[in-house]
Amino acid sequence: MRARESGCACDFRAPVVSGPAAARWAQLQSGRGIPAEILARAPRSPWQHDPRDFAAPPVPADTPSRRAALALLGDGGTVLDVGCGGGDASLALAGAATSITATDLQPDMLGVFAADATARGVAHRTVGGRWPDVAATAGTADVVVCHLVLHNVVDLPPFLRALTEAAHRGVVVEMLAEHPMAWLDGLWMRFHGLDRPPPATVDDAVAVLVELGITPEVTRWERETAPRQDAAWVARRLCLPAERVGEVAAALAELPPRPRHAATLSWTAR
Repeated sequence: MRARESGCACDFRAPVVSGPAAARWAQLQSGRGIPAEILARAPRSPWQHDPRDFAAPPVPADTPSRRAALALLGDGGTVLDVGCGGGDASLALAGAATSITATDLQPDMLGVFAADATARGVAHRTVGGRWPDVAATAGTADVVVCHLVLHNVVDLPPFLRALTEAAHRGVVVEMLAEHPMAWLDGLWMRFHGLDRPPPATVDDAVAVLVELGITPEVTRWERETAPRQDAAWVARRLCLPAERVGEVAAALAELPPRPRHAATLSWTAR
């Protein structure tokens, strides 16, 4: 399963910030958008994900995020997976999870999750839509998990509050050290002359949580899965046509290897 990486399919509705950390996060995230004139020339949407890329692995990786969620579940409990993709975060808890509710903006992602949950015999239901808009419909659960979604959020406080309010026991959030597409910033300059602002980081997310009165446990680690870097996929993310894939491949060959620094943020429900 590939990490859910996007250019920045952010919700750009005007944020209602609640402090300097939230304002900084919103400013940094807003700067990750693609200018309208570049987006208008894109042959395909750079935001849409192929659900086939997000099927959960048969054997889950033993990550700090999974261990944190299992610790909260204990002998068992319900799980809410926010921005589930193919269900990698929640299906990794099958066995301890008595049932899973999954939310996602893409209906086809929910279809991948539901088919896999059914095949594994996991009780489940799906809720389509954007978090926290669908929080009331999704309801509550013992443990709330949310992997690689914060990178696509501009107005972070209501998103985090809704995660916390939905959890009876606790919340586990996984994110990368910085925006997952920040490594393409040099290529945006190369192909579009676009100077990208610095991305938000894990520390920025933690600062927003602290501003909300939440002190998360932070575990920093490195993902074992290789990052996706095929030229056609990168060209689509850069809003370039198919005839420029060769140029993108040449540019990628010049880039050094990049690590996959990640972090797990977990906190108990109040």
